[in-house]
Amino acid sequence: MTRSLPEGSAAQELYLDASAGSPPAATVLEVMAAATGTAWANPSSLHGYGLRAAESLERSRQVIASLLGAEPRQLTFCSGGTEAAHLALLGAAAALPPGRLLISAVEHPAVQAAAERLAGSGWSLERLPVDPVGRVRLDRLEALLEPPTRLVSVIWGQSEVGTLQPLQAIGERCRRAGVLLHSDAVQVVGHRPIDFTALPVDLFSFTAHKLQGPRGIGALLARPGLELRPLLEGGGQEGGLRSGTEPVILAAGFAQALRLAQQRLALHGGRDPLQPWRDRLLEALLALGGVELSGCPDERLPHHLSLVVRDGAGRPLPGRRLVQALWRQGLAVSSGSACQGGAPAPVRC
Repeated sequence: MTRSLPEGSAAQELYLDASAGSPPAATVLEVMAAATGTAWANPSSLHGYGLRAAESLERSRQVIASLLGAEPRQLTFCSGGTEAAHLALLGAAAALPPGRLLISAVEHPAVQAAAERLAGSGWSLERLPVDPVGRVRLDRLEALLEPPTRLVSVIWGQSEVGTLQPLQAIGERCRRAGVLLHSDAVQVVGHRPIDFTALPVDLFSFTAHKLQGPRGIGALLARPGLELRPLLEGGGQEGGLRSGTEPVILAAGFAQALRLAQQRLALHGGRDPLQPWRDRLLEALLALGGVELSGCPDERLPHHLSLVVRDGAGRPLPGRRLVQALWRQGLAVSSGSACQGGAPAPVRC
């Protein structure tokens, strides 16, 4: 895709904002188009059209669950990562006596919003501090897992600075303490092999549009036997956890997108093929001077860069201004949400 740009600027647009939303893959669109022609009916209907839609929906559920090492009955389709995170926290909390909820200091706004809702309904909320590169401080977690803590939520891959949390270590500590753990894995699914059964995690939320799937659909995986209460009631779809007519066509696209992502990982020995490209880009950018990496240099998302850019006097440039300037050159990137508070924000690509 090209456009007219000022003389001397880039001749072609380059999209580098897949952490915000990735362009749908061609085969995802093809699968959705085919499903539109064959599985357009309401999957709750008992006639042939409805049964075809129901079969398509369950086939998509089986594919997604299997690729993530889970059982189909553990997967609930939602409208996206935001709803999945809300169902995880609010649904789990509704089945527990009020207690303490721990979230990391670097959670996505969706998790923060769900946590604030619980704080207004009898739960106490505490934020786990992180170290200078954005990792949860495990010593503070250990100290806070005593009663009345009942629920913990930690983002696996942070969307702004790219830091990966030590999820295994966090989960093991929560298991020993008998505390439920939710992880927002929106930025991780599709970029590394995942076996949900082997993870010490009880609730696991993710979405399609970060891995070349359609917008408007996400999912929640839940450990067997874990009691959840629905946020939406009515027709009792999704095992009673999420009422509303299921998005059969979006689910087909979701399954195809995850299938493509897993195929890429398998072809590259379980590593994201974007990482070498990311590393070469980082090396070239750091050589420019005035550019520094933010977040953890080693334990970070393989497809993610977060940078702070400074002017000649060493002052960080505002992220919003950088995003606008780069777009004038045809480069689509994002800046961190810190710019909303007026502080210089890292540029993410």
